[in-house]
Formats: sequence, C-alpha cells, structure tokens
Amino acid sequence: MTAFQGFFAGLIATVVMLVCVVATGLLGKRRAHVPLVAAFFGALALTIVMAVKMGESLDLSQAGWVTPVHLTMARVNLFAYLLPVATGVLTLRDARWRPKHKLFAWSLVVLTLLTVATGTWMALASRVE
Repeated sequence: MTAFQGFFAGLIATVVMLVCVVATGLLGKRRAHVPLVAAFFGALALTIVMAVKMGESLDLSQAGWVTPVHLTMARVNLFAYLLPVATGVLTLRDARWRPKHKLFAWSLVVLTLLTVATGTWMALASRVE
C-alpha cells in the first residue's frame, strides 16, 4: 500500500467514524458512542501517520500559504480534541455537562472539516517529487 492509498483509506475511515460518533452522540447511544470515539481516534492516528508519509513525497511549498495554514489548523485541531473528550467524560458522570460537550463536539466537527478541506487543497496544489 502506498502512502497515498493509506492516507485516503485512513481519511475515509476517519470520516465514517466521525459520522458514526456524531450520530450515536445525537441519539444518546452511549454504549456505542464511547467505543466509536476510540475507533475514530485510531482512524485519525492512521490518517495522520499516512499524511506525514504522503507529505514527504510532495513539494508542499507549491501550495503556498495553504501549507502553514493547514499545518497550524491540524495542530490546533489535534489538541482541541481534548475538550470534547474531557467534557464527554464529565457528561458520563454528570449530565449537566452535556451542553458544553455538545458545543465542543460540534466545534470540533467544523474545525475537522476545515482541516480536511485545507489539507486537500494543499495536497492538490503540491507537486509529487
């Protein structure tokens, strides 16, 4: 499997897991939601590893300003996942945390989609070395 194939497989798995996480969260299906969150992070880890490998074969400077924007967004996004995870654990213990958890979760969905969009733009604007 090439880095490109691995990245796209990981990206598809990540998006599918994210959709499942959102669906089970909205439906209040905690028993499915929690393991799906773990599966999402596994798929995300694979995607990140493969994105780094794929990036090694691209001339990312060709993408111009999109590259630093994407890389910054990706780092912020990665650390920002701690917010819905922390509030999710707190929600399991006390339902009063649910509105904050929902706010952080939706914010991360939007940030994740923006990160995917800038990453796609960056990859398409780069040349294979």
